Amino acid sequence: MGLLTPSGGLLFWMTIAFGIVFFLLAKFAFPVILGSVEKREQFIDTQLDAARAAEVRIAGLQEEGRKIIADAEREKVNILKEAAASRDKIVGEARETAGEEAARIIAEAKKTAQEEKDAILASARGEVALIAMQMATKVLRGQLDDEQAQKALQEILADEAKA
Repeated sequence: MGLLTPSGGLLFWMTIAFGIVFFLLAKFAFPVILGSVEKREQFIDTQLDAARAAEVRIAGLQEEGRKIIADAEREKVNILKEAAASRDKIVGEARETAGEEAARIIAEAKKTAQEEKDAILASARGEVALIAMQMATKVLRGQLDDEQAQKALQEILADEAKA
């Protein structure tokens, strides 16, 4: 027996093994594979249809966008003309009243500044007095912790009361 010519028994058993494997694949694997391929094909067809529909819609939207842009350009020109006319009118009116208004605003600002200055000074004086009282209280507490310091303070206050 040569290497290139198989024996009859080997050929028989290989044919049987191939038949069993082919049967199992045909029974169990091929239907699953074909089902997956068909589902994928349907999915691709659906996506292609959606892409074509989107392309048509985009083309329509682009045309609509061009129309909107053209309308917006015309509207922009009209608005700019109206704005220029309004601007000229407003500038004229503003120049008429600017002098009077400026003087009034400056006078009010000076008055308000003086009032705020006075209020700040009054508030600062009150806060300084409060801080001084608090500091004096803390100093006296610190000094009165000691009994000798308390007695010395009592003597000083008594002397001041007599005089």
